[in-house]
Amino acid sequence: METLQFQSEARQLLQLMIHSIYSNKDTFLRELVSNASDALDKLRLESFRDKDMQVDVDDLHVVIESDPAERTLTVRDNGIGMTREDVVRLIGTIAKSGTAEFLKQLKEQQSGSTSDLIGQFGIGFYSSFMVADKVTLVTKYPHAEKGVRWESSGEATYTIDDVDDAPQGTSVTLHLKPSDDEDRLPDYTEPAKIKEIVKRYSDFITWPVRLGGEEINSRKALWARPASEVTEEEYAEFYRHISHDWNAPLETIRMQAEGTFEYQALLFLPAQAPMDLFMRDGKRGVQLYVKRVFIMEDCAELMPEYLRFVKGVVDAADLSLNVSREILQQDRQIQLMRRRLVKKVLSSIKALQSSRPDDYAKLWGEVGAALKEGLLSDADNRDAILEVCSFASTHTEESSNALTTLADYVSRMKDGQEHIYFMTGDSRVAVEKSPHLEALRAKGFEVLILTDTIDEMWVDSVPAFDGKTFQSVAKGQVDLETDEEKSANEAKAAEFGDLLTWMKEQLEDTVKEVRLSSRLTTSPACVVGDSYDITPTLEKMYKAMGQELPKIKRILELNPSHPLVEGLHKAFAAGERDSLADTAELIHGLALLAEGGELADPSHFVKLVADRVQRTF
Repeated sequence: METLQFQSEARQLLQLMIHSIYSNKDTFLRELVSNASDALDKLRLESFRDKDMQVDVDDLHVVIESDPAERTLTVRDNGIGMTREDVVRLIGTIAKSGTAEFLKQLKEQQSGSTSDLIGQFGIGFYSSFMVADKVTLVTKYPHAEKGVRWESSGEATYTIDDVDDAPQGTSVTLHLKPSDDEDRLPDYTEPAKIKEIVKRYSDFITWPVRLGGEEINSRKALWARPASEVTEEEYAEFYRHISHDWNAPLETIRMQAEGTFEYQALLFLPAQAPMDLFMRDGKRGVQLYVKRVFIMEDCAELMPEYLRFVKGVVDAADLSLNVSREILQQDRQIQLMRRRLVKKVLSSIKALQSSRPDDYAKLWGEVGAALKEGLLSDADNRDAILEVCSFASTHTEESSNALTTLADYVSRMKDGQEHIYFMTGDSRVAVEKSPHLEALRAKGFEVLILTDTIDEMWVDSVPAFDGKTFQSVAKGQVDLETDEEKSANEAKAAEFGDLLTWMKEQLEDTVKEVRLSSRLTTSPACVVGDSYDITPTLEKMYKAMGQELPKIKRILELNPSHPLVEGLHKAFAAGERDSLADTAELIHGLALLAEGGELADPSHFVKLVADRVQRTF
């Protein structure tokens, strides 16, 4: 026998499980039955793939045994089992994504409301310690010569030992705490209580769940039952089973295709984004079944990455049971299914948007940034994705938290307006304070405020919406002028021509052009990019990923009506050119700082400012 230390995060989690107060301790049995069901699914699948595996799959099942005298409850399956290495890796440590965030949320629950978080990160085994003083696990993997016994009281250590005569599968025995009504701890050895929990949480499990020889779950696949016979609570429990999310789903989506290629689908939109939504090793949420037989847990071929928050199952009638990922990638029927599933999900989100705007807003707030990834990767559905997108806008105040759709933006466009104006940035505050918005606001043009990282990329790839092209207010020329204003500005440009040429020469290392601006009303200057330049934010992102880009020179625009620029023009016309070089650098630096940019040489800029201030005394 070997005694090992729990990994530190696992130890913290165990202590929180044991000592925290939960509103519903029944969930431990749901988690153990769910784990057993997964083990049975995996064994059935492995038996199809490995014809040499010597296992009995004729009667796969889950058995629950209670012993009131000994105060024990055992959940046993004859599924895939685990090796010694599996036990140490999966139970002795927590190697799954999101553990730190889970611990943070779990700690916060202690001082606030105690809604259950168990299962959200696939660590349901640990919930056993809410109701047990000691847990014993015995397991055997089909190819292993010996079984493994794991035991712990939920403190700092656990023991692990080999077992010569372990049966196929896994058994988890809980040495239960005394029942306590005040602590809302029922007697989990009572058959009636066990049946109640299984019926509530696990009635839809594919495999038989037996108690004393009696099968206590109906085993009816929800997606195969008529919608009129399934309750919202049954949908919610099934969603929790497949997603490990304690929240009920925001929306349930059912599909059934008949004809040459038959399949059924039961999909869910979450009320809360998965914790691994933006993690590199995050999984997609759709499971593949063939004729009710589990085939694959996260079937990437059925749902694109930008819809990875969608959970559910697809049950196909015409695929082989030993289908592989390589075969799925080339399968025409799978590709057809994927197209239909995507269109159904997007149309369901669209329906939410129109009929249940509050639920739509909740969904968008949770997964909108992921959904917008489809604007880059899914050209076929780009228009449908654009229709369900929402954005912050200068049309509403920040305090209202109101977002606008593109359709609403277009409906409010001014007569003759050809573009959908937008600006990207790190935050709404930074964008709204940008000098690039001055003239647009003064003339009553609405500007979309885009602050998600993905916004920096899709805006250059999406040409238009409803015939209106997207136009960055920080790039290219922004045409806001009347004919009279254009004539006046052309005259101004001629008047300032020599100054503009001279300033370009002075700043040739950092700017590609100096010109007068039509987008400024109160600021002296701003820097803008050419129409096809990448933004400074995107440039930073590439550099952070280790991708050095060629130096990008931007355009300096001057406000000819600003006193600083007017004074510079007068001094330049009077021949004071040698003393104005520092002023040109100062104006350029101020324009960079105004947009939240970075100075190439901050110390040099500080010296210029200090010298200029000193001259005023």
